[in-house]
Amino acid sequence: MTDEPIHRTGQEARGGDIILNTPARRAIFISGLVGMVILALLGFALV
Repeated sequence: MTDEPIHRTGQEARGGDIILNTPARRAIFISGLVGMVILALLGFALV
């Protein structure tokens, strides 16, 4: 293995696909989003 850095173009580095191919991963992702919304609402309620 070499220690040379890997050079990628901006187009190659951009890969923002979220792959939720199992029901468990989908549930974890959605519950994380819901949790962030709840935390944000609690933060605004306490201010």
